[in-house]
Amino acid sequence: MSTRATRLLKLLDALRQRRQPVSGVQLAETFGVSLRTLYRDIDTLRGQGADIAGDPGIGYQLRPGFLLPPMMFSEEELEAMVLGTRWVASHADPELATAARGAMDRILGILPEGLRLQVETGGLFAPDWRPSAPEPWLPTLRRAIRGQRALHLAYADAGNRVSQRTIWPFAMAFLDDRRLLAAWCELRGEFRHFRADRVLGLEDAGRGYPETRHGLLRRWRVQEQLRQRDRVTADRN
Repeated sequence: MSTRATRLLKLLDALRQRRQPVSGVQLAETFGVSLRTLYRDIDTLRGQGADIAGDPGIGYQLRPGFLLPPMMFSEEELEAMVLGTRWVASHADPELATAARGAMDRILGILPEGLRLQVETGGLFAPDWRPSAPEPWLPTLRRAIRGQRALHLAYADAGNRVSQRTIWPFAMAFLDDRRLLAAWCELRGEFRHFRADRVLGLEDAGRGYPETRHGLLRRWRVQEQLRQRDRVTADRN
C-alpha cells in the first residue's frame, strides 16, 4: 500500500476512534503533514464516501454508522473473515497476529452497531493448538517475500546436515504444526521447500532477486501440477 493510501486509512481510523470533533491542526501534527495536505486528505475521503462532518477551524468527526462500500459483506463473508483473522492471530508470528487483530478491529469499527454485535458474539473460534511457538524468522521471511528480496540461509536438513544457501522466497504456508517456505534455491538451481523450524540463520542478501514473485509462483505452480500428474500416472501404472 502506498504511503498516502496508508495515511488515509490511518486518518479514517483516527476519526473513527474520536467521539468529539478533532481539529485539523491536531490531525496534521499527528500524521506529520501540512494543514493543506490534511484538508486534501479529508476531501479525498469524502470523495470516497466517508461521511465526515466539520470544516477548517471547527474540527472534523466521522459520523456514526459510516460503512465503506468495500465493507458491504454478507453474513457468511464476515464470518469467514472473523474465523480467518482469529486463526492468524492464534497461529502466526506475533507481528502478523497483531496485524490480524488490528484488521478485525478496523472492520468491526465501521460496521453498524447491530451487525458489529452479531460478529463480536458469533460462535466461530480458532483455538491455539500449535505444538510449538512460531519461529523468529517468520517476519523476515514474510518481508522478503513481499519485497522480492534474496536471502542468505543457513539450513539443517532432515539428517541435520547444515548447508549455506541463497534463496529467492516467494510463498509460505502456515500449517498447524509447522511453517513451510517455497523458494528458488541458487545452490540447487531449482525450486525447493524449506521448513521454518530448520532455519539456523537468515539475513538479507542485499539485493532483490531477478524474477518477479508472480513469475516464480507461476513457474512453481506449473512444476507442481506436472509432478502431481506424474504421480497420478505412476500410481495408475
